[in-house]
Amino acid sequence: NSELFTLTYGALVTQLCKDYENDEDVNKQLDKMGYNIGVRLIEDFLARSNVGRCHDFRETADVIAKIAFKMYLGITPSITNWSPGGDEFSLILENNPLVDFVELPDNHSSLIYSNLLCGVLRGALEMVQMAVDVKFIQDTLKGDSVTEIRMKFIRRIEDNLPAGEE
Repeated sequence: NSELFTLTYGALVTQLCKDYENDEDVNKQLDKMGYNIGVRLIEDFLARSNVGRCHDFRETADVIAKIAFKMYLGITPSITNWSPGGDEFSLILENNPLVDFVELPDNHSSLIYSNLLCGVLRGALEMVQMAVDVKFIQDTLKGDSVTEIRMKFIRRIEDNLPAGEE
């Protein structure tokens, strides 16, 4: 099942590389697709995990790493490199299942192959009123020893109800 997903994802990225002229555009499309997946996936996650509202960003990090990644990708990344203010951390993926069977061609050195994950995290968290910045810092496909995703809390999103509604 995971191999099928990995191969299907690879076919998607390959098609995007054919459809767009440069890696930056492919990266943007992967992020956009991931965002749309995250917006929808959060409902499934909340229903299946029975997780309540997180009280701070550290608790959110634990839920992402220990429950969400385990539930959907079968891995548990480690949480490291907290900023002094507690508003930024890194997820370290020792094994990224999306990159099994993958080698980046030399002409795609700026492709962020797993950028879909950044969009998923951003979209899902936005649906629970958290604006975050998510980006890859290290990638095993580019010769790094681990894959590192950096997450930064930007702000809490306030519910804006139309005038007269509560």
